[in-house]
Amino acid sequence: MERYKNQKIKVYNTLSGEKENFEPITEGNVGMYVCGPTVYSNVHLGNVRTFMSFDVIYRYLLHLNYKVRYVRNITDAGHLTDDGNIENDRFVKQSRLEKLEPMEIVQKYTVDFHKVLDTFNFLPPTIEPTATGHILEQIELTQKLINLGFAYESKGSVYFDVQAYNAKGLHYGELSNRNIDDMIANTRELDGQSEKRNPQDFALWKNASPAHIMRWNSPWGAGFPGWHLECTAMSTKYLGETFDIHGGGMDLKFPHHECEVAQSKAGYGCSPVKYWMHTNMLTMNGLRMSKSTGNYILPMELVTGNNDFFEKPFHPNIVRFCFLQAHYRSVLDISNDAMLASEKGFNRISDGFKSLANLETNTISSIDVMAWQKSCYDAMNDDFNTPILIAQLFEGVKFINLIKDKKETITEADLTLLKETFTWFLIDVLGLNFNENTVNNDSSKLNGVVNMLIEMRKEARDNKNWALSDEIRDRLLALGIQLKDGKDGTSFSIN
Repeated sequence: MERYKNQKIKVYNTLSGEKENFEPITEGNVGMYVCGPTVYSNVHLGNVRTFMSFDVIYRYLLHLNYKVRYVRNITDAGHLTDDGNIENDRFVKQSRLEKLEPMEIVQKYTVDFHKVLDTFNFLPPTIEPTATGHILEQIELTQKLINLGFAYESKGSVYFDVQAYNAKGLHYGELSNRNIDDMIANTRELDGQSEKRNPQDFALWKNASPAHIMRWNSPWGAGFPGWHLECTAMSTKYLGETFDIHGGGMDLKFPHHECEVAQSKAGYGCSPVKYWMHTNMLTMNGLRMSKSTGNYILPMELVTGNNDFFEKPFHPNIVRFCFLQAHYRSVLDISNDAMLASEKGFNRISDGFKSLANLETNTISSIDVMAWQKSCYDAMNDDFNTPILIAQLFEGVKFINLIKDKKETITEADLTLLKETFTWFLIDVLGLNFNENTVNNDSSKLNGVVNMLIEMRKEARDNKNWALSDEIRDRLLALGIQLKDGKDGTSFSIN
């Protein structure tokens, strides 16, 4: 029997501003679209936090035996300009910086994106479409909007007409609760205003200069698609004109998702999404992460320890556990202390999970395992509340330790239920990886061995035994462990 029939999920819908009963359009089936990365640089930790939140949602829906079509796109079209100037195209800028073709940049950072998500044990989406693979669909939707009177061509570009949209009794701003009269031009492409009828209008298709490398032929001349258009074209192609869940970071709510609503309502005459879901920000040491301020770290730098913010490397399990201790709609702040606390918490749960194999059974149970299992489901059913779920798993560990100390008893049937529930929620839902030597005890042992070798190397250097010093350094490097000598001593990172 499908588990979802016994579980009633409530989802916070950004569109209504309330928690709503989750009732898919088609019983037993869920269509979910999440805005994926723009692959002109390394994926950042804020992106990882968003994708991890939806990975857990995807996992829980699968656990409940829903049939889920999860679509997460790749933005690989060079259209992210600030003012229509080719020099500000992010793909072009990065390609010039790295002396690579734009599509080489796309390939390089798409591979990096997948590597990072694999490191943190993400499930792949069922479909991962690319913007450049759906140019035809975007051109067709643009032409449809022109034909319906919701868009106009200007100097080889095509813009969505926001005032024409509102004149039909529709409301541009309904998702972000904005009033058109108070809006200013707020898109990622601040196009030349002379091309637009109104500053609120946004680009569906942009005219490309001869110097623009990423360009395609269209009825309006050579150009490239607008940022907002691609997600509408791809989501409707694979999920239909109306689907269940659309997710992304809260920074995408306006203008990106607002424009998606308008494009779909204008083009298809219906609201595109039943439940809009948005994740909150990730900060570090209480401050917004930013390259310009230096308060910035890449995901793999957190894992390898190759950074100046954290005292040591942290296993992907620890990072994942830390992230999921904050609700997806809450701000998540990471710091050295937070990571160390997560490491202790994870190890406590890991030790409890391993102890399950050695518990003795009794003829009676003095604990109510079924009620505890229900509390785990209740947490996830309340808008996918992973912090409360983790708190309940700690309660489960408390039960395990009491049974181990013979202060409580458990029957064989209840022990089976306890093991099953831990496996479901730790591995299947939270996505923590216990399939290899992943518990941080192993990481701690490795750190200890490397630090011992660093001490041996220091002693060799003090004794001017440069050959031994260099051999230790080189052999560690061959194993992917790089030593870094500084004024405060020697540190290391694992590549």
